[in-house]
Amino acid sequence: MEPSRSKRMTHGLEKAPHRSLLYALGLCREEMARPLVGVVNSANEVVPGHLHLDRIAEAAKAGIRMAGGTPMEFPSIAVCDGLAMNHAGMKFSLPSREITVDSIELMATAHPFDALVLIPNCDKSVPGMLMAMLRLNIPSILVSGGPMLAGKGGGAKADLISVFEAVGKIRIGSMNDDELEDLIEHACPGCGSCSGMFTANTMNCLTETIGLALPGNGTIPAVAADRIRLAKKAGMQVMELLKNNIRPRDIVTEKSAANAVAVDMALGGSSNTVLHLPAVFREAGIPLSLALFDTISRKTPNLCKLSPAGKDHIQDLHEAGGIPAVMAELLAGGLISGEPLTVTGKSVAENLDNIRAVKGVSRIIRPLSDPHSAEGGIAILKGSLAPEGAVVKQFAVLPSMMTRTVTAKVYNSEEDAVAAILGGKIQAGDAVIVRYEGPRGGPGMREMLTPTSAIAGMNLDGDVALITDGRFSGGSRGAAIGHVSPEAADGGPIGVIQDGDGILIDIPGRKLDLLVDDDELKKRLAAFTPLRKSIDSPLLRRYSRQVTSASTGAVYEE
Repeated sequence: MEPSRSKRMTHGLEKAPHRSLLYALGLCREEMARPLVGVVNSANEVVPGHLHLDRIAEAAKAGIRMAGGTPMEFPSIAVCDGLAMNHAGMKFSLPSREITVDSIELMATAHPFDALVLIPNCDKSVPGMLMAMLRLNIPSILVSGGPMLAGKGGGAKADLISVFEAVGKIRIGSMNDDELEDLIEHACPGCGSCSGMFTANTMNCLTETIGLALPGNGTIPAVAADRIRLAKKAGMQVMELLKNNIRPRDIVTEKSAANAVAVDMALGGSSNTVLHLPAVFREAGIPLSLALFDTISRKTPNLCKLSPAGKDHIQDLHEAGGIPAVMAELLAGGLISGEPLTVTGKSVAENLDNIRAVKGVSRIIRPLSDPHSAEGGIAILKGSLAPEGAVVKQFAVLPSMMTRTVTAKVYNSEEDAVAAILGGKIQAGDAVIVRYEGPRGGPGMREMLTPTSAIAGMNLDGDVALITDGRFSGGSRGAAIGHVSPEAADGGPIGVIQDGDGILIDIPGRKLDLLVDDDELKKRLAAFTPLRKSIDSPLLRRYSRQVTSASTGAVYEE
């Protein structure tokens, strides 16, 4: 076992000044003699999912102390995608993932902790912390803040997506202003990551699947006492990981990567996992291609249909047995591996011994013999419009749009597209093309929940597609096809689509084709000069220069 990392700053004659600074913190000699455990806390008063994380951090620190360690807390940023949506702030959301991982590397290397407990909750903080765990590769465990409970609206369960879609309903007169105000006030009842199988909850569930968080991490509600106990257990368990020198790269293997993708498909998770999982596993030196996503999707049935595709929420999944029950069903069918190690110190199979879905709630977790669909939640499309690939959450697409020829209406920004949708300029049979919103061209690859929700709220999701080199919220539904690669800013075919062009969408056949002949397409591409946006932000200028294609996880170039 490697000697204690923290001794690099606590022991020896030459470290006398270091000890003096630690005494200034209020630490005593006995605390300095124990392993020093960094507690990365992304609490803030901006993001509902992070509002309560100080309580989670205090519980984790209590667990560390009970197990003989000395916790030392430091902060991490977190962006709320919901609050950043549909304005320039969304350009900064995806870049925040890279800032998160880099800042944790800085803090945990400048101050050599023996182990880490990482506490994220929302969209980019979870993958950013996972990336940091794998990059640093010291004993670590992640414990999230947990999901928000579902809210109410119009006498039924509701969530944030209900409010986004209500904007479209107001436009067509199917909801009045008083009903909207009531929904706004009650859809999000308190702290936690938004209550459906959106990006944050998908990533928290998959962290549990990968083996870097304890069972329950993805589904125990934010307000439950069980969440506090989970954090205490995580603090105690990181000391066991340190004692046994179990590190993240001992846990994360090609088999655990495949497990994560399989569970993602069974859950019907956010399309953003196709950005985040490749970036996470890249830190462990494990490639995760779009082709692997599609291969696993074709053989993994969709077992869960939570919001936005259905009416159930994460709390319902938890009551049905949570992620262990989903994994147990997949393991019984030979669709995941039981071999990988987890932070419990046991293998996946050992963790799942005697785990079953709770009787009476099989509608939440369908058995393999009766899935919602034979294929998983995400499909990878390729064709003349997306030579490197595009992503669609296929189980949230209505049957009328699974195979369809549509007519392009082209917009060079999300704002222009939203104005056209809400202005009544989009008709049945149209494809709203939103380009120059990719990682490099946006820059920042904005989520587009506003236009997809407007389309759904106006009852157009059975007849209209939205195709973009940007990305979608985990809350989007309908024929929302994103991550089109290469993006327009990199000279991709999406940049040469013209109003009135036909586009073939064939999700079962995995095709996305621009219906112009080859000679015409070659002529357009040869004459094409991508639009170059003026970028005021120094951070976004650097990001635009360094970021790679969405098809590779929008990671930085080496």
